[in-house]
Amino acid sequence: MNIDTTITPESLSDALDHFWALSGEKIDLIENEYDMGKGSPVFTVNGKYTTRGWTEWTEGFVYGSSFLQFDATGDERFLELGKKRTVERMATHVSHVGVHDHGFNNLSCYGNWLRLINEGKAEGSQAERDFCELALKVSGAVQASRWTEIHGGGGYIYSFNGPHSLFVDTIRSCRIVMVAHALGHVLMGENDSPISLLGRAVDHILSTARYSVYYGEGRDKYDEWGRTAHESIFNTNDGRYRCPNAQQGFSGYTTWTRGLSWAMVGFAEELEFIDTLPKKAFEPFGGKEVLKAICLKGARATCDWFIENTPIDGIPYWDGGAPKLHKLGDWRNRVSEPFNEYEPIDSTAAAIGAQGLLRLGRYLGVDSEEGGKYWSAGLTSMRTLLSSRYLSEDKEHQGLLLHSIYHEPNGWDCVQIGESVASSESSQWGDYHIREAALLVQRMVRDESYYTFFGCLEK
Repeated sequence: MNIDTTITPESLSDALDHFWALSGEKIDLIENEYDMGKGSPVFTVNGKYTTRGWTEWTEGFVYGSSFLQFDATGDERFLELGKKRTVERMATHVSHVGVHDHGFNNLSCYGNWLRLINEGKAEGSQAERDFCELALKVSGAVQASRWTEIHGGGGYIYSFNGPHSLFVDTIRSCRIVMVAHALGHVLMGENDSPISLLGRAVDHILSTARYSVYYGEGRDKYDEWGRTAHESIFNTNDGRYRCPNAQQGFSGYTTWTRGLSWAMVGFAEELEFIDTLPKKAFEPFGGKEVLKAICLKGARATCDWFIENTPIDGIPYWDGGAPKLHKLGDWRNRVSEPFNEYEPIDSTAAAIGAQGLLRLGRYLGVDSEEGGKYWSAGLTSMRTLLSSRYLSEDKEHQGLLLHSIYHEPNGWDCVQIGESVASSESSQWGDYHIREAALLVQRMVRDESYYTFFGCLEK
């Protein structure tokens, strides 16, 4: 990346106004045109949202987007839409025992709803508050129950692939486990044995840091600072780690950039949350300072890899080791090229990763040399994402953020007529996370409280 240190949140104000106008139009299009009876909208094909049955992990983004739109614009109808659809549609996601996506789905809707009430931005009865809190407690406990123990101690929340599978993505689902703990909840096991939700979240974070992230310490020939593996495979008979793997990336030995971005934001926002809890809470789990050091190392490493392996405008290709990437020549020192002939861009990795960069930069101090680097890198990506090259201005296109990639190896993404690689389409995770990142920046411009996932907890 070519980090522009002159960008400020205020310099993006006009782009943010344009963004939120487009965002509202897209929410209306989906509400008016998409048939939810077909399943959750996942990604667009020729500009229209469609479903893709792998897991139902995107529906909370649809209604969460309405809450974010209300937060940004004050338009009450988006608040009412988010509330109505959450009540009607999201209960099965709260009790879903088959996925690792609770922190995506449920914190996006129930969490944002409760946050808006706590912040005083939305009126809410005690019944609404209790409703959201109960949903978050149950969701966090259900998520924590998907547990595989590791040889030598610890464990992880296993992916929908099964007990052998640790996904790098799931570090962001730890948020809802942390929130459930902070709300006073515990997971009850056999013989009424209480299981600490904080302990489960901490163990999962430690496992992610140990097995999903590389630090240039010689784990294998492809070990370099900040590289990530999408999936880590374990022998469930004895809990021993076996190998890296990939589901949506090119291979276990290359870096799928959206997986990287989940780690970037996951480590950074967990650092923010850990600071809100007393040291005593972490004593049974190795200590607060040890955990902070591990999270900080993971955040620095993954953010550094992103900066070093992303085109100059801050938008990465879908995998850092994509097989035809070399045919693009010196791609790191040019702007991103969504319409190239060889490998697709994944704008969603930038939308998610930019938030990680911004949060890490703020955590370290935007006026410090190191913190300023990450902060400015995040704003550099945001400036590109908010430009007409990456936003859908077509009134008929239901998506918001263009050039999203879901599953390149499976060939699920839409390749436009006359093009060689997938481009010009959107996804719910991309649309939601660019809204989330835009809201984070906008609240700074307006000198409002800092946006966090744990804003849903009463002060």
